[in-house]
Amino acid sequence: MMRALLLDRPGPPSSLRLGEVPRPTPGVGEVLVRVDAVGLNPVDYQIASGGHSAWTYPHIPGLDIAGVIQDTGCAPDGRVPAGTRVVWHQDLRRPGGLAAFVTAPVDVLAVVPPRISMTVAASLPCAGMTAYQAVVRRLQVRRGQYALVQGGAGGVGGFAVQLLAAAGARVVATASPSNHAYVCGLGAHTVLDYRRADLAAALRAATAERGFDAVVDTVSPSSAAQGLLLLHHGGGLAAVAGRPSLDTVEPFGIAPSLHEIALGAAYAHGDAEDRVELAGMLTELLRLVDEGTLIPLPIETVQLADTPDALDRLAQRHVRGKIVVRMERSRE
Repeated sequence: MMRALLLDRPGPPSSLRLGEVPRPTPGVGEVLVRVDAVGLNPVDYQIASGGHSAWTYPHIPGLDIAGVIQDTGCAPDGRVPAGTRVVWHQDLRRPGGLAAFVTAPVDVLAVVPPRISMTVAASLPCAGMTAYQAVVRRLQVRRGQYALVQGGAGGVGGFAVQLLAAAGARVVATASPSNHAYVCGLGAHTVLDYRRADLAAALRAATAERGFDAVVDTVSPSSAAQGLLLLHHGGGLAAVAGRPSLDTVEPFGIAPSLHEIALGAAYAHGDAEDRVELAGMLTELLRLVDEGTLIPLPIETVQLADTPDALDRLAQRHVRGKIVVRMERSRE
């Protein structure tokens, strides 16, 4: 048996409880991992509230998992032997990592470099890979281009600002006034209060009225729709928090490209190659952190029992950076 955080039925974070469940056994192509740390993300409370048709209850949440391989089971070719430190973004249809042990397909794992802590590793997958997919793979931002990040102080936003700055873009971001200095420190040239009445005009003025070549929206479909109207001709928008309506965009006008970012959809709608691509993106993020190009976001660590409260604070958007659950080895 093992200790885990359990969801007995779809519901809010307050419905989660601590309990004991059987330790899982790895299947073909899987490994058993002893969990060290789990990064929390908005998707954790969002999917828990409605549940998933693939779940059996009680369900264990937690998608961003870092730990040490304990049993390679029937995993092929010994690529990741027992004792290897690994991190990955779990398929949301599977049991998650808020437990002492979890199983995972071997082809989605990224090896954690020696100089990176497990806490930092667990803070990277969902937010970091989403930002990387948006900035590097989809928008392909180039040096000198104007780029906007709507919601620059959050997890995805913070990584997006850094990746855009590293690409040489002229980065503008929105955030609350209390986070302006923080977002500037990540690499934004200009940070504007998202609540100001003349926000659209101020954002366009930040580009000398040219408009943005790229927009990363981490806020909402309505925010993304506003971002579309700020694009320069031929610009692109990456929608992280929901697909915007195109009703306000005139056909054959600014001719924008729209990229819907849905990281976990690679499991449900992709194939083995797409899942390997997840591991590749995460490996690249770990390299950027290891070499100092990408700075980990501020991390607050909590214990397993404090996870419901932490998810509540995430839902209220009162968190700067990342929250990571540290597992207590003595409780296994």
